[in-house]
Amino acid sequence: MRGGREGGREKRGRETEREIKERGRETEKREKRERKK
Repeated sequence: MRGGREGGREKRGRETEREIKERGRETEKREKRERKK
């Protein structure tokens, strides 16, 4: 039970990293669209 909290923190950190990567890709796509226009 002690490692339960630590494991949850690690899982949350991985999810945040994935969300940040997804946001970066979306921003790059928006910039490319603006450049084309």
